[in-house]
Amino acid sequence: MQRAYIPGIIAMATIVVASNILVQFLLLDGLLTWGAFTFPVAFLVTDIMNRVYGVQAARRVVFAGFVTGIICSLIGTQIILQGDGFTYTAVPLRVAVASGTGFLIAQLTDVAVFNRLRGGRWWRAPLASTLVGSALDTALFFTIAFSASVTIFGADADAAISWAWEPVPFMLTGPMAPLWVSLAFADWLVKLSLAMIALIPFKVIVARLTAQPA
Repeated sequence: MQRAYIPGIIAMATIVVASNILVQFLLLDGLLTWGAFTFPVAFLVTDIMNRVYGVQAARRVVFAGFVTGIICSLIGTQIILQGDGFTYTAVPLRVAVASGTGFLIAQLTDVAVFNRLRGGRWWRAPLASTLVGSALDTALFFTIAFSASVTIFGADADAAISWAWEPVPFMLTGPMAPLWVSLAFADWLVKLSLAMIALIPFKVIVARLTAQPA
């Protein structure tokens, strides 16, 4: 492994660990967590590595983040929490599987889309790949983790996330829908916004990494 990849791997691992911690802290009446603002930065790291070092470097960084996420999930499934008279694991089985699946597929899709568009204008590849990857991540994660239509995990795993099935006003004000639908939409809106904002640091960081020494 080239030493140039190490900062990207460290950055990705840090983002994954931070997101796994910050997901415990809620915002906006529970519609979002602080982790929703840190996790999308993973797409920025992947795109920078792809632009500067190529596809193989980006994939190595993705797999490093995937392994880190698995470790975090395994630790989380062993942590037992108590609250409101209930005992539960910090990371339910469905959430752990959804997190790893969504991350790996979405990030590798990001790499593929970026590579296909890399020859166009500088902003096309990072913007398109992040939009596609983040939408895929949101769809996969929330469907696998919370949708009642997914029944392959068994009754106990479903019971651990059944709170997400509660009918509530969509985005707190709209028609009634399962809570997880509002959570997914709010998460996607954050990723959409950050995909736009991330173009600025993408351009700045890539310019510095590719600048020729005097």
